[in-house]
Amino acid sequence: MITLVTGAAGFLGSHLSARLLADGHEVVGLDNFHSGQQANIDWLSAHPRFRFVRHDVVTPYDIPCDLVCNLACPASPPHYQADPVYTSKIAFLGTLHALENAQRHKARLLQASTSEIYGDPLVHPQPESYQGNVNTLGPRACYDEGKRIGETLCADFTRLGRVDARLVRIFNTYGPRMRGDDGRVVTNFIAQALAGQALTIYGEGDQTRSFCYVDDLIEGIVRVIALPSNPGPINLGNPVEFTMLELAAEVQRLTGSQLPLVRHPLPVDDPKQRQPDITKARRLLGWEPKVPLAAGLARTIDYFRALGPR
Repeated sequence: MITLVTGAAGFLGSHLSARLLADGHEVVGLDNFHSGQQANIDWLSAHPRFRFVRHDVVTPYDIPCDLVCNLACPASPPHYQADPVYTSKIAFLGTLHALENAQRHKARLLQASTSEIYGDPLVHPQPESYQGNVNTLGPRACYDEGKRIGETLCADFTRLGRVDARLVRIFNTYGPRMRGDDGRVVTNFIAQALAGQALTIYGEGDQTRSFCYVDDLIEGIVRVIALPSNPGPINLGNPVEFTMLELAAEVQRLTGSQLPLVRHPLPVDDPKQRQPDITKARRLLGWEPKVPLAAGLARTIDYFRALGPR
């Protein structure tokens, strides 16, 4: 099977490419390094079944394949807010071009959607049936609404019989090969702790997230791809919820940091709670995360420690 992975040089794209190669796929990785990193694919480039194409997904392309995994989009607030109009173009045009390429070559498509389509949720935990609470005018809307229109495109292409487009709604995922300047809480805490700096807490630190280690997420994606029919959107994430204070304490414990926490105001539209309902994933995929937070954090800390000061 020939699989096209857009965003292949990104955190998730590089992990998915490696897993697909291990499973016997031929992989064509596509990226323009807008937020991906060359180092994430250097080690893949030596693989005989991996080929890299440098390309911006906002421009159409024609790449023969049997499966498209559309992961191209900056996912951390500092990156997607740096050029919000371009982020919206990636989310809309990038998804449209991926679908058109899939239709052209009679390929299936896997769309990397996000828990951010739920916005600051009024329902907790969030099932796939929840339609969300998103501020269309806020600084996060370029990503949140971009991913929502991406889902709409996938649903319409599927409804029209043009492409079997499958949606995975990815909740907070972490692990090796994240960018050090990612700007999300796990990398922020680890970078600060390893640099001997105090960890920064926003608000009271009682907002929650559910952290899924990258290997667990990739296993879920692979199982969605393997399903004989389109299951509709599926949440993939860890249902175990942690406050930011609990996460900070765990990072401090694993790194030996003993500095007091520093507090800053809560960012605009920052969700207060985030926890997936994974009933559907358990039922259809036989999937749930296996890696405990402490073990996943230890592996991630080892990765950043090996990189050295940056």
